[in-house]
Amino acid sequence: MTAMAGLRPRHFLWSVENRIATIRLNRPERKNPLTFDSYAELRDTFRALPAAEDVDVVILAPNGGNFCSGGDVHEIIGPLVGMEMREVLAFTRMTGDLVRAMIHCGKPVIAAVDGVSVGAGAILAMAADLRLATPAAKCAFLFTRVGLAGCDMGACAMLPRLIGQGRAAELLYTGRVMTAEEGLAWGFWNALHPAAELEAAARGLAAAIAAGPAFAHMLTKTQLAQEWNMGLDQALEAEAQAQAIAMRTRDFERAYRAFVAREKPVFGGN
Repeated sequence: MTAMAGLRPRHFLWSVENRIATIRLNRPERKNPLTFDSYAELRDTFRALPAAEDVDVVILAPNGGNFCSGGDVHEIIGPLVGMEMREVLAFTRMTGDLVRAMIHCGKPVIAAVDGVSVGAGAILAMAADLRLATPAAKCAFLFTRVGLAGCDMGACAMLPRLIGQGRAAELLYTGRVMTAEEGLAWGFWNALHPAAELEAAARGLAAAIAAGPAFAHMLTKTQLAQEWNMGLDQALEAEAQAQAIAMRTRDFERAYRAFVAREKPVFGGN
């Protein structure tokens, strides 16, 4: 196990407080686009999180009133036009690896979205476990508008599971903006909050999760991901094994003893 509070990334802002890590892309003057380097550094950070002993929840937060404007036109899209297929495929695999790292990081991830959340920015929100937004949030999977397919970074697999096949198909074919109200009604956003209250709401949700049994949350996140590819019989057996593991943790015993004593349990994450 390692501590990550002292992480000093070059391409985004990072802080850890009360076992909650907060990530902000740090180019607010450009609405926080991604570059080759920031993709890679985010991927590596999420890959390191399973061993982080001081982080239980991660918040992806806005910066300067916007979440993420996707891949930088000049620093990503321009160079991609001149690349050979092998180089392009290496890049698209890296972007997929970021989503994979988020899913397998072992920590619940909360996206707090304000303003622009488009292209890869929409994917970052989609790949989070929970999503909060403001009424001004504009989310668009706009890949077709730049001549690309809508099947980017797992969108064709994940988005239909969140909002339904027909709605996902419309957004991926047209690249149009999904309004905040649509996203809430369709189940993409868990809740909408005024901009002045968004981050407090995200921190409150993160704190409630962090106060729970961290090891058990890891099992929940693992099963949410793995059961996509399981039939019901497989899922029932997998959950039986996962819950049996949880029942051997000290947190399970702590909860039992607190219940008997009519006290609120204080979990230790083990």
